[in-house]
Amino acid sequence: MNNPHFEVLIVTGMSGAGRSTAARALEDAGWFVVDNLPPSLLQSTIDLLQPRPDVQRLAVVVDVRGGPLFSNLVSVTQALRDAHTNVGILFLEASEEALVRRFESSRRPHPLQEDGTLLDALREEREMLQPFRAGADMVIDTSTTSVHDLRRLVDANYRGPGPSTIRVSVLSFGFKYGIPVDADMVGDVRFLPNPYWVPELRDQNGRDAEVSDYVLSREGALDVLDHYASI
Repeated sequence: MNNPHFEVLIVTGMSGAGRSTAARALEDAGWFVVDNLPPSLLQSTIDLLQPRPDVQRLAVVVDVRGGPLFSNLVSVTQALRDAHTNVGILFLEASEEALVRRFESSRRPHPLQEDGTLLDALREEREMLQPFRAGADMVIDTSTTSVHDLRRLVDANYRGPGPSTIRVSVLSFGFKYGIPVDADMVGDVRFLPNPYWVPELRDQNGRDAEVSDYVLSREGALDVLDHYASI
């Protein structure tokens, strides 16, 4: 049975244009992501995942790495749309100069390069992808876009309903043991009284009302708390 709310996004485009970055951003935004899936397996993948209540959005990265299997992407996409499946296409591209620079930096071969030059492979790939670009719902040129900007752009367009959330973990520690290696921000509140030195509080922790009341009742404690909360 078709789920009318089930979404499918096909991510394709030029090698080196940021498909992997886009895929990771989509995964972080709640999409179920499958990389390098042959188009002929797309319908069976949808049939497998669509009944699952925990999967509402499927993103599939399809590109020329699939070789001859890639050629039927247009017909497969059209068949899905004819079957009233909610299918979108995100196409990523970049200038020749940007792509050459990225391949030279990564030192990875282009999937179509074989015995030819990198430029020849890029031009062949661009020609192969032209029909998919023409049918894309969104085209992103990443020539001058950083990895972080691309992630933000993908997130802004494909996160879906609901506000973005930021996870904040608060950890107390002793400076004599060193600053936690994964800390993004460190606050020094050693000017506050230490409940450890109060015998009846020593075996309790900050979740106990007696400890929190003892610390927060001191002058300036609430001001510091409000300051950190506002950052």
